[in-house]
Amino acid sequence: MIILACDHAGYVLKEQIKSFFNKENITTIDVGCYSNESCDYPDYAKAGNEKVLEGANNIGIYICGSGIGMCMAANRNPKIRAALCNTANFASLARRHNDANVLVLPGRYMSRAKAIRIIKVFLTTNFEGGRHLRRIKKLKGGN
Repeated sequence: MIILACDHAGYVLKEQIKSFFNKENITTIDVGCYSNESCDYPDYAKAGNEKVLEGANNIGIYICGSGIGMCMAANRNPKIRAALCNTANFASLARRHNDANVLVLPGRYMSRAKAIRIIKVFLTTNFEGGRHLRRIKKLKGGN
């Protein structure tokens, strides 16, 4: 399942992304926000994280103005590996090397077309495992 979350600065891009998924008949869960009225990104990162963690295959797509705040808020949860990606290459690396389960996008600095390209790469790239698995275990507090 794809979980969408944003603050007011990411609202327009989130709605564009949601429309893309709807046209592709891909179901999403939208945890907000639901307008461009000022709100607090940590609230929506938390709501998104809760939904992402409900299923092992769930992926989050979070959006705020720069992406930085949403990424920081999402990564407060040790089971979330959120990656702020400005390029498709970053999205690929985030999945292949970091097993990212949340993609964060900068709503004020990204077009719909670029966002869709990045999302497609993020959703179709698999974790490589191997030496990268050892590093992910360290992120989780293991040796």
